[in-house]
Amino acid sequence: MVKPIAVRSLHNQVIQELGRLIVSGELEAGKGLPREELLAERMNVSRTALREAMKVLSAKGLIESRQKTGTRVREAIYWNQLDADVLAWRCASMPTESFVEKLVEMREIIEPAAAAAAARRRTPEQLAVIKAAYDAMDASETLDAWAEADLAFHESMLQATNNELMTSLFSVIETALGTYFVLSASNSANFKLALPQHLKVYEAIRRRQPEVARQAMVKMVDDSRNNIRRHQANNKQASNKASAS
Repeated sequence: MVKPIAVRSLHNQVIQELGRLIVSGELEAGKGLPREELLAERMNVSRTALREAMKVLSAKGLIESRQKTGTRVREAIYWNQLDADVLAWRCASMPTESFVEKLVEMREIIEPAAAAAAARRRTPEQLAVIKAAYDAMDASETLDAWAEADLAFHESMLQATNNELMTSLFSVIETALGTYFVLSASNSANFKLALPQHLKVYEAIRRRQPEVARQAMVKMVDDSRNNIRRHQANNKQASNKASAS
């Protein structure tokens, strides 16, 4: 069930290993974990390191410990879903259709409002950073380079809102957005297909047109959702044909 890890690894490696197993479903909700001494032995770490890791996983909402029943995996509803590690573990096990839809919904709520706020409040220096990210997207020759520049574009747009609460959201959802951008771009005929829409967002911010920026971002999010949905539909068709043959 639990794979041994190197002796040199400390509690952070325990956190990563157990967290991945829980979020991926390999350790099922409601299931109890082995006793402390057995789990520490299996993972080749000290009981002290294991205890520290368990405290972190408990704070993330993944596990709970009770005197009579021991330590159990909690239902996903109790997880801290915006925790950077939890998001990373979900993305590492490949986003499900449901998770992708939830990411899209989150983007629909946050990013159009952020684009409008950036159009109202951006400074010349912040506008230059957004343009530099756009130029990097335009110059990218690989999907990885595109995704990195795309992420920088959205981060710089959030920075340009000059709203520290809005900006802090990026550090929380960065991993999920990075995975989402790769997924969306890889499912389009050309990963640069979204470049004109990014230019529209940039131009609206440059011209200080909040509503135009908002609508351009709504269209961008909708387009990326459609890319992924088409890919999912094609995969289902292919799977059905393979089953029928």
